[in-house]
Amino acid sequence: MNIIQLSLKEIHPYKNNPRKNDSSVEAVAASIKQYGFLVPLVISAGHEIIAGHTRYKAAAKLGLKSVPCVIADELSEEQIKAFRLVDNKVGELAEWDVDLLPLELADIAQDLSIFGFDSISEEEFGEEFTLDSGEKKPYQQISLTLHDKQAELIMACIDYVHTHDEVQETFGNENQKGNGVYEVVRQWAEQRKLV
Repeated sequence: MNIIQLSLKEIHPYKNNPRKNDSSVEAVAASIKQYGFLVPLVISAGHEIIAGHTRYKAAAKLGLKSVPCVIADELSEEQIKAFRLVDNKVGELAEWDVDLLPLELADIAQDLSIFGFDSISEEEFGEEFTLDSGEKKPYQQISLTLHDKQAELIMACIDYVHTHDEVQETFGNENQKGNGVYEVVRQWAEQRKLV
């Protein structure tokens, strides 16, 4: 597979593209700006886009002069039509593992909200939030995905118990946010006679 750089002026979208992609152009542009143009456009020998219409629009939005392309000249017209549909459809078949996704997000300090990911950031939890596998016992790492309002209330409660010196037991835990969460929950459980 040969990747070549082509001017945007040399490439043209497929006029009957059935995929409505305008709502995702901004996010794709943000991805390209942050990480680079890592996925080439797939185009025909006549430089018509087979796959990558959103990336093409994002490149134009960013003012890029050229983009990486792969020419799929080994495909028949029918295969091109089929691949154009299949390439978009297969992404819809995948699902997120809701147990693993928060763990991945917890290790990323970058703001991924433009891509539809919202979570408490590493900055809010502190650098010690991520534990290496050898450091976990007797600790447990719990990742939470929260709405901004939920995170705001939880962080306010954590700050409150620390500023009022209410944290009673740390169990040797150096993570101040974790100790704060435990104290808030401990007080709540104590009021309800759960402990």
